[in-house]
Amino acid sequence: MKPFLILETVSLFLAKISQMKLKSILILGCVSLLSSYLSAQTQVDLSYYLPQNIEFNSAIPKPSEVIHFTPGNQHVSHDRLVQYMYALADASPRIHIENRGFTYENRPLILLTITSEKNHENLAEIKNNRNLLINGKSDVDISEVPVVINQGYSVHGNEPSGSNAALVYAYYLAAAEGEEIQDFLNHTIILLDPCFNPDGLQRFASWVNTNKSEFLNPDANDREFSETWPRGRTNHYWFDLNRDWLPVQHPSSQTRIKTFHEWKPNVLTDHHEMYPNSTFFFQPGIPERTHPLTPQKNQELTQKIANFHASSLDEAGSFYYTKESFDDFYYGKGSTFPDIHGSVGILFEQASSRGHVQETDFGNLSFPFTVKNQFLTSLSTLKASVDLRENLLNYQRDFYKNSIENAEDDAYLIAKKNDPFLVNELGKILQQHQIKIHRPSDDVTIKGNVFPKHEVLVVPKKQMQAKLIEAMFEDRTQFKDSLFYDVSAFSFKHSFGVALDQNFPMKKASGEITELETQFKHQLRKSDYAYVLRWSDFNAPKVLFTLLDKGLRPRVANKQFKNDTTEFDYGSILIPVQNQVINSSEIFELLNNLASENTVNITPITSGLTEGVSLGSPSFQTLQKPKIALLVGDGVSVSDAGEIWHLLDYRYEIPVTKLDARNFSRVDLSKYTHLIIPNAYGNGINTNTDQIKTWVQNGGHLISFRNSISWLKSSNLINAELKKQENTEAKNVSYENRRNYYGAQRIGGAIFEVNLDRTHPINFGFTTSKMAVFRNTTQFLEPDKDSFNNPIQYSENPLLSGYISEENLALLKNTSAFKTANLGSGKVIYFTDNPNFRAFWLGTSKLMMNAIFFSNDM
Repeated sequence: MKPFLILETVSLFLAKISQMKLKSILILGCVSLLSSYLSAQTQVDLSYYLPQNIEFNSAIPKPSEVIHFTPGNQHVSHDRLVQYMYALADASPRIHIENRGFTYENRPLILLTITSEKNHENLAEIKNNRNLLINGKSDVDISEVPVVINQGYSVHGNEPSGSNAALVYAYYLAAAEGEEIQDFLNHTIILLDPCFNPDGLQRFASWVNTNKSEFLNPDANDREFSETWPRGRTNHYWFDLNRDWLPVQHPSSQTRIKTFHEWKPNVLTDHHEMYPNSTFFFQPGIPERTHPLTPQKNQELTQKIANFHASSLDEAGSFYYTKESFDDFYYGKGSTFPDIHGSVGILFEQASSRGHVQETDFGNLSFPFTVKNQFLTSLSTLKASVDLRENLLNYQRDFYKNSIENAEDDAYLIAKKNDPFLVNELGKILQQHQIKIHRPSDDVTIKGNVFPKHEVLVVPKKQMQAKLIEAMFEDRTQFKDSLFYDVSAFSFKHSFGVALDQNFPMKKASGEITELETQFKHQLRKSDYAYVLRWSDFNAPKVLFTLLDKGLRPRVANKQFKNDTTEFDYGSILIPVQNQVINSSEIFELLNNLASENTVNITPITSGLTEGVSLGSPSFQTLQKPKIALLVGDGVSVSDAGEIWHLLDYRYEIPVTKLDARNFSRVDLSKYTHLIIPNAYGNGINTNTDQIKTWVQNGGHLISFRNSISWLKSSNLINAELKKQENTEAKNVSYENRRNYYGAQRIGGAIFEVNLDRTHPINFGFTTSKMAVFRNTTQFLEPDKDSFNNPIQYSENPLLSGYISEENLALLKNTSAFKTANLGSGKVIYFTDNPNFRAFWLGTSKLMMNAIFFSNDM
């Protein structure tokens, strides 16, 4: 008997045992037999995965005929995945394939639209009828409207069973014959995204295939199962793309969001992996951790679909669980994003083999077994969606109908003082989510500040995306549960640092904006004396670096000043015309182009006799071009490092040298003015302490974040005192709930208020004395006794949105968020929090830029 037939027999035997409800010891024994069903040397063929008693069209190529192996026997690389999907599309009239864009590494972002030939001929009409239904048109015959399912795989590149299962699933959809598959295709539009994260999948497939032994070795200590930093989970810039559905900061996310809104699928699946010593999880998640804006009907439909998954896995003999892990709170995750759109999002988590076969508590876990479970639940999703088609369509129609009816008639007014670019960036995110935006008819005033109408956005509340708008701008501090799988707050008004009027009358708004300006018209007048760059503009650091890179000598104002027409704030950048490396005409042309391209304000100055301080004052400090190094590698948080790299390289076009901790001791640090250490711990920094300390003493500027404070303190790089929670007794807490008790003391991600000393260089460019910051650590820094050494300090009542325990909130009040110290000729700068979180906390990212450009003045 062939190995894969033996395995099927074992699976069926186990299913029978479960139905007979024999003693658990016998079942567990069979689980062990099943999980180790594949010896280290077994190869499977396609019949191991596919349903029995179904004929397949011989004209449709199998994966092995195109990529030369059967999924599971090797890990598919993204290029081969694409190769096979195009081969399928060429062979099958059921499949239309399109390339919707490219990743940072120029890998295609493909999508397969799979349905019956008749539906393909009428896709435009089907899409129109679905839109009419969603918009509440009662004359649409719901019996004729197909259900749409968006099935996506491996958003984490080192969770590969999903993308490998997509090969099998796509073959099944293209080649299966008979009444059942035809019924599926007639009633369904399948949007198959075989890989949400091409760059990460390629990185991981290369690792495991490179380290695969011919004689497979399941020893968990083998190098195959221990990929090197940064690993394949993330995209090119080391971001977790499964947290980017709402912020949409990356090309892969922007592409899939466009697909989502084009079709508004009724079901979206997100196939993941978890630790090897697990089984299989599918949603619903923990009920108490569902976002309150998600309707109860969503959870009921999720449970009905779950019954199909259970039935399929029962038949295969695969163990699983539900409702005990994960949650549906943060709408920026793939399995939760659909829930605020009248859709049903479903998370699948398969125990990972992390390679080809690995020892686990349940026996040897093989890669083919993980692929099979992902295929089975892909198929059970299809079956459930067809069976529940009318329920899903009616639910989506009612969701949007109720959203509009219950929305208020007024609007949000969004503005940011002296930073129209950042307002527009928020507007772009809103438009990507099909949220309608307007401008006000006239200039507006918010809290005493006057804003030009072309720098302000108006967001009507009564529109199709009413619930999503509410979710994006709400503050929430009360929760049913104190544990969160991800962040507990994600308000975009705080992440962009915008002023918000929540009750702006729509009668004061102009027409809808269909396209946001990418640049503001800025007609600069020529000066032969000086110019001033407004530092509050988001792109001011990019402009400043360009000036420094071209050899100009700009200066920063440490005090306020004004001329006849304009008041200039702390941090304004003075650009003298005389005694520069280029002449006045060239300076004018350069600044004029930079102002228009980057939406920054530059003011010509004709006299040095200004009020406050004159332009020749010692209060202006000459700036130096920074040469920046970033510590990466083992012991450094991948996401924190990636956020810094992305901000400097992608946003600001500022070179940053990534120094790997493995090679750090061989680096000549004297080449660099600044060294950035992200959230870090362990040997990556401990083994290089003396080298870093000497560099700082010789004039280097060290910028560090979050947990690196433990190393800073132990290395005597800063003198800081941390507040710690006193040991408290866990009263009335059962053993079963002990993890929840300790978990509630974490700060998974919440938003807090800090007070700013705007005269301090770290706060240059911020126009208010209070600011919202994101925090997900429990590092509580005692404030300095000298008040001027606490330029960023948590307020007396700091919680703005999200969850924090009462004990931690008491510790956080009035603590410092920032510390700087001299060491020899150099500087040490430390932040308790991450100002660059997930690339959409753009309202605080200038803190890091200030630490780079103005560190000499701190």
